[in-house]
Amino acid sequence: MTGLFKPAKAQTISPAEASERLKRGEIHLIDVREANEWAQVHIPGAIHMPLSNFPALVDQLPTGKPVVFHCLSGKRSARALEICQEHGKPHDTHIAGGITAWRAAGLPVKP
Repeated sequence: MTGLFKPAKAQTISPAEASERLKRGEIHLIDVREANEWAQVHIPGAIHMPLSNFPALVDQLPTGKPVVFHCLSGKRSARALEICQEHGKPHDTHIAGGITAWRAAGLPVKP
């Protein structure tokens, strides 16, 4: 039933909030876009864990502070949340609008 499971409590945060929390070291930011997308542009400080490999990587998520996911626009990061919940992980937050919204807000990226 992959894709039919909906997270019970998915939360979205704005790019600005994610940026501030990342700067303060309060979160781990996980980019679930694919390798070619990551190579083109990514958020400084993000950790790359592509959604295509994510089920095998979910047990390797960093610990010690909340995890926030992002992708291009929000669909794949929502799927990452579903996978986390399917694996009993507590993660429930992603960036509204993904890196597209991040860039539109003028927040820093690395080529």
